[in-house]
Amino acid sequence: MTFSVTGKKALITGATGGIGGSIAKTLHAAGAQLAISGSRIEKLEAFAAELGGNVISIACDLSKLDTVENLIKEAEEKLGQIDILVCNAAVTKDNLALRMKDEEWQQVIDFNLTASYKMTRTVLRGMVKRRFGRIIYITSVVGHTGNPGQMNYCASKAGLTGMAKSLAQEVASRGITVNCIAPGFIATNMTDVLNDDQKARINQNIPLGRMGTPDEIASGALYLASDAANYITGQTLHINGGLYMA
Repeated sequence: MTFSVTGKKALITGATGGIGGSIAKTLHAAGAQLAISGSRIEKLEAFAAELGGNVISIACDLSKLDTVENLIKEAEEKLGQIDILVCNAAVTKDNLALRMKDEEWQQVIDFNLTASYKMTRTVLRGMVKRRFGRIIYITSVVGHTGNPGQMNYCASKAGLTGMAKSLAQEVASRGITVNCIAPGFIATNMTDVLNDDQKARINQNIPLGRMGTPDEIASGALYLASDAANYITGQTLHINGGLYMA
């Protein structure tokens, strides 16, 4: 069985970031028609032009929860339907627990967890009716291991994992699968700010001895979106070079 998504309609949030961009490129190359979303329409349109045909751009600020459902509705109007939802966009507001402000907690929970819930609830209507769907949440290794200074971020990512397991049981009979991908340390713009010594210390803790690439996360997303993963639901695919072994 091939990893093909030919003819499928996919919405990817955070599509201009390192991981989101690679997922968009990979699904597009495998035959999907895309709706890509992010906060800056100019950047989205430039990326859409780079990808070529069968791509539409929809700007949406996921921190504004009252507009999140409109993202799904607009994507469905323009694509006709959504077969694959990839919730990838996320924010961090790091701080030690004793210093964390209520707004730092709430902003991360709202953006990373509640926005995904609202998108999921909206997209499910069409998926249930068509008796097909693929929902993929991009979580994080720290949602399983914890990380000092990231209590809010870790809670939001762990929340997605629990949400996926519950939802997977609800919608399995409707032909819908719900899974997570938990990346470890991935070489993106976020890790580019680290100096060589910091990167070396991180790599020492990774059995494979290096950070992953966005394309390696995208390969996992393609697998979970394809018919090759028909019998997988409620699971987390850990892509971390052995940093965490579930």
